[in-house]
Amino acid sequence: MQTTQHLLMIKPVHFTYNAQTAVNNAFQNAAADSNTQQNALNEFNNFVELLMQNGIDVTVIEDTLQPHTPDSIFPNNWISFHANGTILLYPMYAENRRQERKPHVLENISKKFSISTTIDLTNYEKSNLFLEGTGSMVLDREKNIAYACISPRTDATILEEFCNKMHFTPMLFKANDSNNSPIYHTNVMMCVADKYVVICLDAITDHQERSTVIHSIESSGKQIVPITLQQMNKFAGNMLQVNNQKGEKFLIMSSQAYQALTPQQINQLQSYNHILHSNLTTIETNGGGSARCMMAEVFLPLK
Repeated sequence: MQTTQHLLMIKPVHFTYNAQTAVNNAFQNAAADSNTQQNALNEFNNFVELLMQNGIDVTVIEDTLQPHTPDSIFPNNWISFHANGTILLYPMYAENRRQERKPHVLENISKKFSISTTIDLTNYEKSNLFLEGTGSMVLDREKNIAYACISPRTDATILEEFCNKMHFTPMLFKANDSNNSPIYHTNVMMCVADKYVVICLDAITDHQERSTVIHSIESSGKQIVPITLQQMNKFAGNMLQVNNQKGEKFLIMSSQAYQALTPQQINQLQSYNHILHSNLTTIETNGGGSARCMMAEVFLPLK
């Protein structure tokens, strides 16, 4: 299954701009003020309510004040959940993001879902090598392809280990933003859904690599929905397809991302599934991540 109806989301208690991640996240802007936490919490709560109103199952776990983890609202970077009962823990670039791996999160998940195996890749942090979960990798779970653009947060060696352990084929490439800097996470430039892939092909400047990625997508039987660099900068690549308990499919994104799309793109995407979007301006500005980053898909068996 490419999609799930179960999501893990972490409610923020002290969300703010994180200088440790800003060094290689061009999407971040320091706009934090005394209202940042409350504004982010309001955006979070409205987003969760929208998902639940549409029959999507969201497990909400509140963060803890200590240790302070300003980016805990983005759990998909440190953990992933798989249908065979496996979870993976990932090595994180920023030291304060490593503290997001809090025991109470896994304790809450294990009350509802069955975890049979844990693969811990965090030892790579000692070697300053990183792979930040489904931020670094965009997974085609049906065709077992792991798309990943190389960056300071996405290491080829760890990607290879993930693919060997989880039986995926790596699809590694270089992708740059409009300033010719490496894109920090693959999931800001592409989204793999069941029948289509939203992707900023303009970010893949090497023509051979671009052709290889296109061939991989087309060979998997999916339609390419291209977006521009300008649309990517509005988080139009940071989307996630999910389903509800009725099996209805939804493409989830922020309102900024939705407003960046053309009417033709919206019509094309709506021909496959419903679109849900929510205002995430505070979270996007200070955190440099958007809707997809906030949702960790849970494919684990229910207890």
